[in-house]
Amino acid sequence: MKSKSSIGIGPIFQRDLFNLPKSEAGAALKTFRKISQLTWEQSGQDQGLKWEKINSKKGQKGENLYSFIIRQKYRAIAAREGDYLRILSLHSDYAIAYQ
Repeated sequence: MKSKSSIGIGPIFQRDLFNLPKSEAGAALKTFRKISQLTWEQSGQDQGLKWEKINSKKGQKGENLYSFIIRQKYRAIAAREGDYLRILSLHSDYAIAYQ
């Protein structure tokens, strides 16, 4: 059986989430709910998430980083840790998310 992704949050992401306007925070929660119901393979293939590996940088432990769309205006940066998707930060500027 393929495992579904579980979501963990980092302190920077938590700050970013709490500072979102209410409508954007609602969209973020809807996206996280969707991800939690998908397998890893499904998450990577979902056209609405526009899941992308970030080749320009690595996480603190050398892990691969990924971005996906929260809403047209926001992207999340995340790393996979076993069965968990550790969400690291949110960005309203697409280019900044990849720096």
